[in-house]
Amino acid sequence: MEKRALLAVILSIAVFYIFSMVVGPEKQQGPSPAAQSTTSAAVTSVPNQPNAQSALSPAGTQAVPTAVSAKDVTVDTDLYTAVFSSRGGSLKSLTLKKYREKNSPTANPVVLETNTDPALHTFSTRAVGFNLSDNAIYAPDTESIILNDGKSRQLTFNYISGQGFSVRKVYTFAGNTYGIKLDIEVVNNSSAPITGSIQQLMTYPAEHKVKDSRFDISGSYVYTDNSLKVDKEKDVLKASRVPYKSVQWAGFADKYFLTAILDNKGSIASVDVKKNADGFLESVVSSPQFIANPGQSYTVSYRLFAGPKDIDILKSQGNSLEQSLDLGWFSAIAKPLLFTLKFFYRYVGNYGIAIIIITVILKALFFPLTHKSYKSMKDMQKIQPKMAALKEKYKNDRDAMNKAVMELYRDNKVNPLGGCLPMIVQIPVFFALYKALMFSIELRHAPFFFWITDLSDKDPYYVTPVIMGITMFVQQKMTPSQMDPVQQKMMLALPVVFTFMFLSFPSGLVLYWLVNNILTIGQQMYINKLVKE
Repeated sequence: MEKRALLAVILSIAVFYIFSMVVGPEKQQGPSPAAQSTTSAAVTSVPNQPNAQSALSPAGTQAVPTAVSAKDVTVDTDLYTAVFSSRGGSLKSLTLKKYREKNSPTANPVVLETNTDPALHTFSTRAVGFNLSDNAIYAPDTESIILNDGKSRQLTFNYISGQGFSVRKVYTFAGNTYGIKLDIEVVNNSSAPITGSIQQLMTYPAEHKVKDSRFDISGSYVYTDNSLKVDKEKDVLKASRVPYKSVQWAGFADKYFLTAILDNKGSIASVDVKKNADGFLESVVSSPQFIANPGQSYTVSYRLFAGPKDIDILKSQGNSLEQSLDLGWFSAIAKPLLFTLKFFYRYVGNYGIAIIIITVILKALFFPLTHKSYKSMKDMQKIQPKMAALKEKYKNDRDAMNKAVMELYRDNKVNPLGGCLPMIVQIPVFFALYKALMFSIELRHAPFFFWITDLSDKDPYYVTPVIMGITMFVQQKMTPSQMDPVQQKMMLALPVVFTFMFLSFPSGLVLYWLVNNILTIGQQMYINKLVKE
């Protein structure tokens, strides 16, 4: 039994180390090719434009206006300021007003998309089957848009190819959401049918110029077949990948922020993730194949998102976008814990206090199991002298010794596994809370008290990890042990090991562990008193 207990401790430490090191979501391989999705967008008749050519230009030629320079259009809402370019009708940058790069009121706000491929902005549009370049220069219908109080407004980009077709990109914004609607219409004014598909492009840096912990798990995210597929920058091959099918959304994300294209009624037929010729990651979102006969148009619609990975905000977007907040194997437990954390924050206004409240609640819920565990360990401790005598008596007869030990357990109504099973039940909750606190944007730059000004960052003075180690040592000394003196001395090294592990952990997670230890000490004192009585 002693050997099993020691082995369990060693395995627990190993699992904890591996888990804390490998906190990012697992890379998974893309699905096998599937049949091409059928078109779900409308094809309608439109009047021919008088200046359009009678037929499409031969393949391989471009009619992109070269004399016209690209213009920028600024869209200002309550949540962000976005800069769009008439080149590709694309997004150049999006500045988040409520989030800063550093934990300082004077720090620069977080800006998304600025480090993408300068030759290919995010949400650029191109075509397969006819000549629409992602560098085509569109004509915007305005120079700036200002939105507030939840109002809506549209930004329209128009492009006339000179090859018998035109393209109209319409972005629809609302002042109180990070979601953007995008409608793309291709109008055939030629005398020949247009056959092909429309592609939206997103790019992302393969290497970040500024090293930051938020980029530790950054890369390509694709949600397909009810499963999240994640490719970190280093894992994306130069060669084109097998396209993902049945995609609900695709994009790029880091630990706290996400840019994505969401499917709208079958508008995403496939997604191809690769590294492009400029060394950037590239995600190509393709529409279903379509045919637009002369005088007809084809429209495909998407929903876009560029903003924080806040679970409430993500969930409100639909399409299971909240799955981008990868909370590990126990996400079914982690998500309710995260919702509960936000619930208490609304009342107390401090995420540190909210963590303490959750810790107290969890401790109360598990009190019966913990009480049973400690009582079982106490009972096992009482019969240790008798077990030692039996082992000495039957040291040359293992079968007889096992039989005698089992009879000893039965006579004293002791379950040798009673001290382990209740603890095992709590392991999923611990790992779920670990993930929830480690990857929650709510804790980013959230202050607690005194010197702890960021619950997502480590304690700058290492005060809480050291106190946590002391409480762990006290707790261990109070816990009944079935080990021999040598093994007990080895176990005393655990508080030291855990203290060094927690030095670099987010202070919010250390706070949870510290409060949990303090409550456990009080609980052990109470149980010891009951056993004596």
